[in-house]
Parts: sequence; structure tokens; C-alpha cells
Amino acid sequence: MFLQLDQISVRYPGAAAQRPAVDRVSLGLRPGQIGVLIGPSGCGKTSALRAVAGLEPLSGGRIVMDRDLLSTGDGTHVAPERRRIGMVFQDYALFPHLSIARNVAFGIRELPRAERDARVAEMLELVGLSHVADRAPHQLSGGQQQRIALARALAPHPRLLLLDEPFSSLDVDLRGRLAQDVRAILQRTRTTALFVTHDQMEAFALGDVIGVMQGGRLEQWDDAYTLYHRPATRFVADFIGHGVFVPGRIVPAPRGPFVRTPLGELTDIGGCPLPDAYPGGECDVLLRADDIVHDDHAPTRACIERKAFRGSEFLYTLRLPTGEQVLAHVPSHHDHAVGEWIGIRAQVDHIVTFERTPGANSGTVPVSNARSEQATLP
Repeated sequence: MFLQLDQISVRYPGAAAQRPAVDRVSLGLRPGQIGVLIGPSGCGKTSALRAVAGLEPLSGGRIVMDRDLLSTGDGTHVAPERRRIGMVFQDYALFPHLSIARNVAFGIRELPRAERDARVAEMLELVGLSHVADRAPHQLSGGQQQRIALARALAPHPRLLLLDEPFSSLDVDLRGRLAQDVRAILQRTRTTALFVTHDQMEAFALGDVIGVMQGGRLEQWDDAYTLYHRPATRFVADFIGHGVFVPGRIVPAPRGPFVRTPLGELTDIGGCPLPDAYPGGECDVLLRADDIVHDDHAPTRACIERKAFRGSEFLYTLRLPTGEQVLAHVPSHHDHAVGEWIGIRAQVDHIVTFERTPGANSGTVPVSNARSEQATLP
């Protein structure tokens, strides 16, 4: 691994009686890999990033980069300026009194003039902004300023690039486009990078590997596909994407076990726990919006309680006759009215179950997804 965090903890002064801001987090990045940390506010993702940058000391664990020991919980601490780590901040942090070219050159002032100018020209070409070299930062759009901040961070050839919610001040459409552009730039330069964001779409667009954090702990460190289809914990299942939990029971049968749910029997349960994994086989089954298919001929009916227009599709919130809620992505030419009953069926390729949790949101829309659709999958 190029970057390795081994059981790192960060504890802020005055918070001795509280849970650490970062609590025994371990993760790794290979050379050229892009990692993303995501989670709710206060989950510890920015504290972890600051620890890698050397801006926060460790209270436990260790950080190793390219075989160099950077920090340990027992006092080893390489100063931030000696780590050769570039940072891109939320507010860009461009110097308003300097031209764009001089902003990009700021971190390489020690180079000979000709070499410095060549590097600045190379970075501006890389981010597609050679034509703005003589302009002032305030003359650029937010997206252009963020590209310049990236060029400035890459100019000194950092071993690692850290980005703390770099697109949060931009509008949604621009964030999506810029995330794709930044990923392409980092891949072109083979830069190893670690992002922090609160936006799942941004995380999925950027990351080779994504970590979901909660309460200072890393719940799962995996690729986007696995996070979505094989969440390791109930929190990850709830936090990522649109989905609900419905009650189920894993039933043994001669033809192989199946899961009985309010939507019928789910039979393709490869990778699903055996019936004895839960008391009486009782469990909660994760159903994503793309697991539910609108089918007029299906025997199961559901009442439309809410609908959100997404252009090519609606996101329907549906109530089953048994009282549970499910979500469904439905092509937008199926424009049914709220209160209408439609046929649905489950088409689940990846059955994910968790232990039945008393008082949990089984059969209801997850709070995180209902509250902030902007930050979830379409």
C-alpha cells in the first residue's frame, strides 16, 4: 500500500470523556488510487483527513506513506510541510492579489524561473485554463477557481493529494461535471488522492474505493458497487442509496432456503445467511428502489404515497397492504397519481439481510435518504 492508516485515533483536547473524533480507523490506498471518505456531519471524516495532512496529532495508531512513518499515537509526528502532501480546500484559498499564474506558482517559488514557468504552463494546460493565466481569481467562475486550486496543489508534485469537500460551494450540475473532470486529471497524472465529501453521487463519480464513516468509525471501505449491493453494516445499507428494510424470514426448504417477505418469496439467496443465522430466521431485508419493478400484472398491489419526478423516472414511495413502505424507480411515462394502487414485484439480484432490530426503521423510508435526496443515488 502507498498510504496506510493503521487503527488511527484522533482525540481533541477537552474531549477526554467523549468518543474520539476518529476511532481506530484502518484503510489503505495503492499508488494512483483515489479514495473517498463519506458520512454524516461530525462522523470524523475531516478529522481523519487532517491527521493524514499532519494538522492533527494521533492519539493512537499510525500513518505510513510510501514506507515513511508520518505519525504515531506515541508521539512520532512529521511536520505537515515535510510530508509532500497537497491540499485543496473547500474555499479554494486562492490569493486574491496574485494572478492565476502566480497562484499556481506559489508552491514552487524555489524553482529556477524557466522551470517554474514551464511547470505553471503545464498545470494550466492540464486543467484546461491556459487562457486565464493573467487574470485575477475574482474574474473566474467557481468551477474555474476550483480547477486552479487543483493546479496549484499538483504543481509541486505532491506524493499525495487531499481534498476536503472541494465542490460543496458549487451548484449540483457543476459539481457532477467537475468531479468527473478532476478524476480524469488525477488519473492522467497518476496522483494518489483522498477526498472528503458528504455527497454520495460525488463520491461514486470520484472514488476507486469509498469509506463510509459514522461516529468516528469506518463502517466499510470498499468500491461503490459493493457498498451499494453488499453493505457490511445496517448503517451503510441505510446511508447509501434509496432503500428500506422490510421484515423477512429465512426459511429452510428441500429445494434450498428462501426468504419470505411481504412482497413474496425471494429464492435466489446466494451469499445470504443460513436460516439459523438469526433467531427463528427472522431478519430485516434491504430492498433498494431498483429492486422493485412496476408490473401491472403482478399480484402484489401497492398504494402510491409520494412521488418525485426525476426526468427519466419517478421515485415512488409505496405502501403495501400489510403496512410496509417500499420505494421504486418507475419510468416517467408511467405517471400515476398519488393514492393510486399499482402492481409491483420484487426483482432482487443481491439479497441483503440484517438482524431484526426492535424499533428500527423496518418498512419505513430511511431518515438519511428521506431528508437529503440530493446526496443519494438517482
